[in-house]
Amino acid sequence: MRYGFVMAYGDARDAAELAVIAEDHGWDGFFVWESIWGIDAWVMLGAAAMTTRRIRLGTMLTPLPRRKPWDVAGQVSTVDNLSNGRVILAVGLGVTGEDRFWLFEDDPGRKVRAELMDESLEMLQHLWRDEPFEFTGRHYRARKVPELMPPAPPPPVQQPRVPTWVVGAWPRPKSMRRAALQDGWLPNYVVPPGQERGEWTPDLLAEGVEWIRRERAKHGLTMDGYDIVAEGTTSADDADPAATVRPWAEAGATWWIDADWSSMDRDVVRQTAERRLKAGPPRVD
Repeated sequence: MRYGFVMAYGDARDAAELAVIAEDHGWDGFFVWESIWGIDAWVMLGAAAMTTRRIRLGTMLTPLPRRKPWDVAGQVSTVDNLSNGRVILAVGLGVTGEDRFWLFEDDPGRKVRAELMDESLEMLQHLWRDEPFEFTGRHYRARKVPELMPPAPPPPVQQPRVPTWVVGAWPRPKSMRRAALQDGWLPNYVVPPGQERGEWTPDLLAEGVEWIRRERAKHGLTMDGYDIVAEGTTSADDADPAATVRPWAEAGATWWIDADWSSMDRDVVRQTAERRLKAGPPRVD
């Protein structure tokens, strides 16, 4: 089990300073939120890469269908090289149904965003290699040019790709298959029809893990190195924070991501984050 922390709000300086505190107090990952219009997540992660040596760095998460895959590939590769191979890319379809996330464009709908996601994930595999390629999709294309000048960004340190976690909506097979064929599952629970409310539980996570195990086996893939991510909140004042995490670990989670979204006030977030990070991760072992 590894342990990450999400900085809910802050700038590049906050990220650079809090990532050091996280690393010094035994955390395994430091993540920032990527917005559509806001402080640049990859600048924040670049700043954190310069002040740390061990901790993994990533977004939680990148709305990949809202981005151009070649822009994402260049940013990720740049920070992966800067950090000597410590980046994790977490991606999802993007928030729907909230005006504050659609200020500059109309939502094309889940179906189109899912198509954009699939094409982007496929293109990233090519963009992270140091070789020309052709690509033809419904939404994106790439022409094969023997030599680019100036050259394309260098490939990331991590090969054949930067570890990519994908949101999978349990129990939707198509969404889950997308996550199963990458490097990690970020669970999203879809409440069954006819049920007004539903609670995401460790038992449901375990069902999803088993589904992913079977799906990967169909494609000749094992679970070795594959991540299952559980997200929640523990406090610096918790007497036994591991009690919150243990059921998720027993259900098959390989990462616990501590995230507190209760405030977007920079000063409050900074103070709360420092206290939580210094208390150390909620280790179950």
